[in-house]
Amino acid sequence: MDKNFRVRVICSIGLFLLALLMMYTFSGVPFKIFFGVFAIVAGIELFSFFKKKVTFTNVVLVLLEITFLILSSIYVAKINTIRIWYVILGVCGYDIFAYLCGKAIGGKIFKKSRPFPHISKNKTWEGTILGLAISMFLVLVLILALRRNDFIFLICSPLALIGDLFESFLKRRFNIKDSNEIVIKNKFFKKLELLVGGSEGHGGFLDRIDSSAFAATILLLFSLF
Repeated sequence: MDKNFRVRVICSIGLFLLALLMMYTFSGVPFKIFFGVFAIVAGIELFSFFKKKVTFTNVVLVLLEITFLILSSIYVAKINTIRIWYVILGVCGYDIFAYLCGKAIGGKIFKKSRPFPHISKNKTWEGTILGLAISMFLVLVLILALRRNDFIFLICSPLALIGDLFESFLKRRFNIKDSNEIVIKNKFFKKLELLVGGSEGHGGFLDRIDSSAFAATILLLFSLF
């Protein structure tokens, strides 16, 4: 087990347990605040991209991602715990199983092709398909178990994929490997990013919330219209 993978697992379990505690205390308000703080730090990471390259198109793309962060925070603030669980299972389920399945069998069935070679070259067909299938199945099981008519939340997994790809596209536009690549040079952020394993060569706050931000934004728009 390589160090990067080990750090991802430890940080993911830690964040999940913390989120679980926050969801079931004070009517879930601490979790909603926690999500908002994540969005704020992710926004700071986004603005740091401009230290690399500023063009009109890049400004528009970053502002679009900022919009996702704001609207998703609004959506999480207004929904109940059950719907938060749908989003977690759909988004985090996709992220986890796509990563694990990609690690385990990626490239063994579709040996000579990648689904998104020009945006995210490390993604595999096996990881993407199984990640979507397993996470959607988990959401469906919860919906059926609760006997609720919440089938709209099955789109969380495909939306998570789109949100992840959009952030990957942004990083390619700015020639950045990880979303915290610039801000982590600041001592304060270096300590802060330890919470998400960001100092170990992957991601940062934006990489952890990008899929959730896009999925929650679209769900908010659906709820309005």
